[in-house]
Amino acid sequence: MTERSGFLFCADPLRASRPDPQFAEDVAAARAAGGRIALLDHDALLAGDTAGAVARVARDSGPYWYRGWMVPSARYAELETALGARGCTLLTDAVGYRRAHELPGWYEEFDGLTPRSVWGATAPGAPPPSAEELAGLAAPLGPGPGIVKDFVKSRKHEWHEACYVPELGDRRRLASVVGRFVELQGDFLAGGLVLRAFEQFVAGGEARVWWVDGEAVLVTAHPDTPDRHPSPELPSVREAVGRLGLRWVTTDLALREDGVWRVVEVGDGQVSGLPAGAETGELFAALAVAGAR
Repeated sequence: MTERSGFLFCADPLRASRPDPQFAEDVAAARAAGGRIALLDHDALLAGDTAGAVARVARDSGPYWYRGWMVPSARYAELETALGARGCTLLTDAVGYRRAHELPGWYEEFDGLTPRSVWGATAPGAPPPSAEELAGLAAPLGPGPGIVKDFVKSRKHEWHEACYVPELGDRRRLASVVGRFVELQGDFLAGGLVLRAFEQFVAGGEARVWWVDGEAVLVTAHPDTPDRHPSPELPSVREAVGRLGLRWVTTDLALREDGVWRVVEVGDGQVSGLPAGAETGELFAALAVAGAR
């Protein structure tokens, strides 16, 4: 790896000179791969203090892979600008981050491999769409159950009140679930509202596949089911990842009841979670090589 390659980790909120202990294993793997470590003040970034957020990043020391907590797309763009002012770059630019991080950005490339989806812009703090507006949004999905989420996250832990709709054609129930979802997300609602057709998956858990420059370099369990390790089929997903054309992404895959592997979610690898105990040496070695190109 060249001298100019690096990894930008979140700093410990209590000891700003050290990496956040949540990412200790990732830091160790990055260092073992020859990576140079820089630290970002994540709290300062979210508060809009971009200069303070990158104050510990040495000038002209990039490019960097970011590795840390989720960042809203607009804040990530500000991070890119702040690093640029210090002569540094991100290996995933702000446009690429948004494409991978928010469902509308990746959906076209994965159409046919992922549940059918529709979406509309909704600002944080705004009232939810009316029942009539929601019915119009849901119409292309046809009858049947559905899922409510925003461009980034669902409320699957509030499954019946703020996530799952037994029948999308039931306007009253759809409006109730959407209203509760919007209420719970509050100011954290990301991008807008998404409705997805519900598909029934087997109970074997999801696999998270880590892709670097179009190659699957690591397959892990999903962080929510760390004890389950399905082995997904990847050829069609590899083609879709290639079409997406982004450097470091993840895909969450689940086996549908009819035996077909489906893409449940796509994410930016920089902010995707790892299950406890995952071995990340190969991943960070691949990132080190890719970052040096």
